[in-house]
Amino acid sequence: MTMSFVFQSLLNGLLVGGVYSLMAMGLTLIFGVMKVVNFAHGSLIMLGMYVAYWSVALLHVDPYVSILIVFPVLFIIGASFQKFLINPIINAPEHNQLLLTLGVSLFMENLAVFLWSPDYRVMKTSYAEINFYIGDITISLVRLLAFCFAMLLAAILYVVLTRTDLGKAIRAASEEPRGALLMGINIRRIYLISFGIGAACAGVGGAAITPFFPVYPYVGWLFVITCFVVVVLGGMGNILGAFVGGLIIGLADSVGAMFLPGSMKSIISFTIFILILLFKPTGLFGKNHA
Repeated sequence: MTMSFVFQSLLNGLLVGGVYSLMAMGLTLIFGVMKVVNFAHGSLIMLGMYVAYWSVALLHVDPYVSILIVFPVLFIIGASFQKFLINPIINAPEHNQLLLTLGVSLFMENLAVFLWSPDYRVMKTSYAEINFYIGDITISLVRLLAFCFAMLLAAILYVVLTRTDLGKAIRAASEEPRGALLMGINIRRIYLISFGIGAACAGVGGAAITPFFPVYPYVGWLFVITCFVVVVLGGMGNILGAFVGGLIIGLADSVGAMFLPGSMKSIISFTIFILILLFKPTGLFGKNHA
């Protein structure tokens, strides 16, 4: 095993980890604001991939330009999901919310099978085979673009949450909803916006990888488990933790791929997940509550 091979694997893991970060930021935002464990997050990723695929196939736009379509479409889907399904049971026991989101996920997957068949679809782009070289290390253009777009949206989300009035309202609703309500913040509106943003992050993350990843109805399950691992690693509800956690899990998967065969590469990620649950269940950036 040469050093160039090691650096190549770590670079690939970092690029994919950036997309994991964006997907997980959407999931942790939803949990942080509403305390809803959204098992439909993987299906939202899948829908984002299909919106990107059909935007390219029917409108002939560039796959990364399709992100401008994916974001508002998934925002509307997420906001509608929250308003008509989550909102009525927002104060119900957690297992009710979990079962609802799981049911919605199964419904969306089977709807996708009905509409588009279970066949794998591959998006072809004119620049899919373009690579850059730094010595013996190869950088895939499509993976680099996916990483850059994911990081850009993650940075925008972070700025919105930390530097704008909307972000202050979201953080207030997350930390002290009753106090935020007394200060005149429309909690239901904040919940709707937060879920919409979370769904849009999932969709954009999915759209970003369509140039080099097949699209099919059950693809979301490959990512939703990883997103939960990332969120637990970083700390449930912590945006910065999800960002850092995504990069760590991307690198862990790459290290696993270097030493373990096939699908066993995820053993390292799940080992980290178990250790975090055992020794620091609040996550790397989570806070202990008295």
